[in-house]
Amino acid sequence: MRTVGVVAKRGSDRAASLAAEFAGWLRARGIEVLVESPCAQHVPAEALSKAEIIARADLIVILGGDGTLLSVARLMRERSVPILGVNHGALGFLTAVTTEELTAMMERILAGNYHVDYRMTLDVTLRRADTTLATRQVLNEAAITKAALARVIDLNTSVDGQSICIYKADGLIVATPTGSTAYSMSAGGPIVYPSLGVIVLSPICPHTLTNRPMVLPDSAVVRVSIQPPAEDAFLTLDGQERMEVSSKDVVEIRKGISRVGLVHSATRSYFDVLRSKLRWGER
Repeated sequence: MRTVGVVAKRGSDRAASLAAEFAGWLRARGIEVLVESPCAQHVPAEALSKAEIIARADLIVILGGDGTLLSVARLMRERSVPILGVNHGALGFLTAVTTEELTAMMERILAGNYHVDYRMTLDVTLRRADTTLATRQVLNEAAITKAALARVIDLNTSVDGQSICIYKADGLIVATPTGSTAYSMSAGGPIVYPSLGVIVLSPICPHTLTNRPMVLPDSAVVRVSIQPPAEDAFLTLDGQERMEVSSKDVVEIRKGISRVGLVHSATRSYFDVLRSKLRWGER
């Protein structure tokens, strides 16, 4: 562990200040520090893009929320670098380490006393006829929706070439176990233990109330096409990247070829995170 990348939440003075303090702590221990370009004005370290940091770092420390972590995770294809998420966001299922725990956690990591939890991803391909328009990786989910609120969209959905149905709904979420506590949960999907090898389908406000979320094996290939008319429909990746889709398009989703490694908090289990973030047991 000789090179550590630091990616701070953009536009957050608090995250930038912590990045500068943390970079000094690392350099005092002989660690090379790489930072993302927008944060370079606050941290005297080499400024790089996220992709360049992934190519060079032995560990990436995220100082932000889950959104900041997801923006890095989507780029990890050829090289999976362990990620330590430090929560500066509002909820933080993925960035479960607190700022107060950061230096103690890093001491354990530098001593080799840590565990990496490798999470499944999804590869999402958007096709029009025989042309591939885009291929992306997601850690949480891919969602197909209408732009207008309260407007039903018809989504012809199949698994491994076998038709499920035409969902008449506000949209459809295809999620990983990691993403089961994100948008999918808000749509009524199940919470799935993150090490399981499954894919979750969660319709959003289905017109037919018996259209319930489904859990599929991770070997499944999900194909979704939009029935005409399909104006203003979008494919959204991890809640961050959006692409327009039409009735000529097919969205194909399958288990990703890469995995994303998240460094465990030594003092907090997955169930501890659920209880804390979802306020289970509180009155």
